[in-house]
Amino acid sequence: MKRIKILMVAVASVLSTTLFAGEADTTTSKVEFSAGADLVSSYVWRGSRVTGASFQPSVGVSYAGFSLGAWGSSNFDNTINEVDWTLGYGVGGFSVGVTDYFGPYVDAEAPKYFADKSHILEATVGFDFGSVCEKFPLSIVWNTNFLNDLDEAEDERYSTYVELGYPVSVGDVQLAFAVGLTTWDGMYSDGLNVVNLSITGSKEIKVTDSFSLPVFSQVILNPDTENIYMVFGLSF
Repeated sequence: MKRIKILMVAVASVLSTTLFAGEADTTTSKVEFSAGADLVSSYVWRGSRVTGASFQPSVGVSYAGFSLGAWGSSNFDNTINEVDWTLGYGVGGFSVGVTDYFGPYVDAEAPKYFADKSHILEATVGFDFGSVCEKFPLSIVWNTNFLNDLDEAEDERYSTYVELGYPVSVGDVQLAFAVGLTTWDGMYSDGLNVVNLSITGSKEIKVTDSFSLPVFSQVILNPDTENIYMVFGLSF
């Protein structure tokens, strides 16, 4: 519990500093807010199915490269309730961040939000080559858990997931190809394995002259578990 309170105080401090800076100097940058939601036919995360149809809202604030965002997921029988916070910073194509996961990844039947060991913390570093070369929009992201990702001996596993992404435009359809792998034994697999091969297609369906509905479809193959999934989603 003490660790969670420390994390929340740190996040609040960064956010308050960011907001006051935005009020003091709006000539170089400004505070921006965002909100949205997805409705998905099933929730598949990094090559593994978490649950069935889910509603996934998000909200965030950013200023001068810093960002704080919350993302959640709830299925329709209310057995999965996930709320994740991410504090990040990006400049050019480079980005770093820390994510606090609370939900089905915690090894507990009914985790309490302020209970000790009820949160997994993950560090992220990434680079988007498209920011320096438009003809080569490859992105790479490295994610490693560093708190409460425990094995049976209560030792940290430092589960790691690395993903390469490449977007392509085909007419009015945006395609995104991804390859995800884990580097060693952890929550994703028992060693070095490819756990996610996916293709995502997204487009906007025109409903009226002034309103379009973004939709997307995914094909996701996990070569390690030999499972394949298809996901359909609506964005709001």
